[in-house]
Amino acid sequence: MSRIANSPVVIPGGVEVNLNDQSLSIKGAKGALDIDIHQFVNVSQDDNVLKFKATNQSKKAGALAGTFRALVNCMVSGVTKGFVKELTLIGVGYRAKAQGKKLSLNLGFSHPVDYEIPEGIEIETPSQTQILIKGIDKQLVGQVAAEIRAYRSPEPYKGKGVRYADEYVKRKEAKKK
Repeated sequence: MSRIANSPVVIPGGVEVNLNDQSLSIKGAKGALDIDIHQFVNVSQDDNVLKFKATNQSKKAGALAGTFRALVNCMVSGVTKGFVKELTLIGVGYRAKAQGKKLSLNLGFSHPVDYEIPEGIEIETPSQTQILIKGIDKQLVGQVAAEIRAYRSPEPYKGKGVRYADEYVKRKEAKKK
C-alpha cells in the first residue's frame, strides 16, 4: 500500500489556505485554486502544514487520501511557481504563432489549425517551432499540451509532428524492396 498520504504538505510563506468542511481553497502569488475533498478523506491543518488521513481502513479510502494529498501538493506548487510544458514542432513548414486567445498552427494540412486557448492558460511562442504552455493548474496545462500534440503526433518514419521537448521518438526503418 502507498504511503503518500502519510507525508504532510508544507505550505510556504505567501500562500493562504482556507479549509471549510470538505472544500479547500489555496491562494498564492500566481492565482487561486479550489478543490472538493472526497468524503473518505479527512484533512487537518496545523499552522503551515496540511495532513491527510483516510476516514476508514478500506483500500479505496487509502487510495483517495494519497490522491488528494498529491493533488493539493500540486496546487500549492502551482500557485507559487506555476507549471510549464514545452512543445517542439518538427517538419518542413511547421509553424506556430500565438495571437491573443488563439494559437495558429501550420502543420502540413491544407488549412491552418486554430486552437482556442482556455482560461487560466498562457501560451508563448519564442520561436516558430517552439510552444510554451504555462499555467497554475497542472492538469489543465497537461491537457492543453496533449490536445495540441494530438493535431499531428510524431510519426516514427521521419519523426515529423508535434512533440514534447523531452520526448524521444523511436525511429523505424523504411520498407526495403
